[in-house]
Amino acid sequence: MLRSIFSIFLLCLITLSSFAVSNKKKVVFIAGKCSHGPGEHEGYAACMLLADALNKSMPGKFETVVYRASWPVDESAFDNVSAIVMYVDGGPSHMVLPHLEQVNTLMKKGVGFVCLHYAVEIPMGPGANYFLDWLGGYFETNWSVNPMWTAEYNTIPKHAVTRGVKPFSIKDEWYYHMRFRQNMQGITPLLMAIPPASTLDRKDGPHENNAFVRAEAGKPQITAWASKRPDGGRGFGFTGSHYHENWANDNFRKLVLNGIAWVAQVKIPANGLVSPTPTTTELKLNLDDKPCPKAK
Repeated sequence: MLRSIFSIFLLCLITLSSFAVSNKKKVVFIAGKCSHGPGEHEGYAACMLLADALNKSMPGKFETVVYRASWPVDESAFDNVSAIVMYVDGGPSHMVLPHLEQVNTLMKKGVGFVCLHYAVEIPMGPGANYFLDWLGGYFETNWSVNPMWTAEYNTIPKHAVTRGVKPFSIKDEWYYHMRFRQNMQGITPLLMAIPPASTLDRKDGPHENNAFVRAEAGKPQITAWASKRPDGGRGFGFTGSHYHENWANDNFRKLVLNGIAWVAQVKIPANGLVSPTPTTTELKLNLDDKPCPKAK
C-alpha cells in the first residue's frame, strides 16, 4: 500500500516537473559572425548577455539557447520555440535569407520575431516582404539611413514593451526612416526622436543619405517598434546597439528584454524585466576576437 502511494506521489512529481519545463518559453538567439571593430556589433556577446538577463529577470520562465556565427543545423533547434532573436549582419549576406521558408512556417505558428541593429536590414524582394509580415518593418537601402547620433527619448509611450522604461538619452548608430507596413498597420512606435541636422550631412548613398530622408528633416523618427500579425504572432524591431557598452544602460536594456518577452507572449511585469546592470567585466565576456579573421 505504502509502495503504491509512493509510486503515485513520484509520478505526480514527475508530471509536475515535466509541465514546468514545457511551460517555459523557449527563446532562440542567433548571433552573427565577427564584424566591425572592438566593442561594435558584438552579436554573440550581446545575445549571451540578453539571455542571461532574461533568466535573471524572470527565473524559471525562459529556456534560452544561443547559436553563434551560423544558422542552427540541428533539426530540433526550433522545436517548441516561442521567439527567435537575431543579431546578425544584414544586407545581401543576411543569415536568414537561405531559411525564409523555414522561418515563415514558424511565424505562421505564432512564433515571435526580434531583430536587433543590423539584422533589421534585408534586401528588397522576398526577404523584405517576409520582414514586413514578421517584423512590421525593415531597413531598406536608398530609403533608410544609419547615422551615429545621440537620441533624446524624452517621451516613452504606454505599451507592454515600455513598462518600467524611463526617458533616456544615448549615442548609437540609430537607424531611421524604416520601411514599414502600409498605413503602419499593426505597428506601435516605441522609441521616437528627432535626429539632428548633422545626420543628413553625408553624401547620398545606399545607407548614408537620400532625398526621401531629407524631406523628413526635423520630424520625429521611429527607432524601435512593436508589431502584431493577423495570425497572432508578434515582432519587435530595435535599430540601436552598435556599441556593446550601451547594454549597461538600464532603460536601453530593459526595453529590449521587454520586447523579447512580449513577442514570446509573456506578460510583462508592471516595472518591466529588471536585470542587474552589467559591470565592465561582464560586458567584456564573450566578445569576438578582433580584428576579425578575413573570410576565406
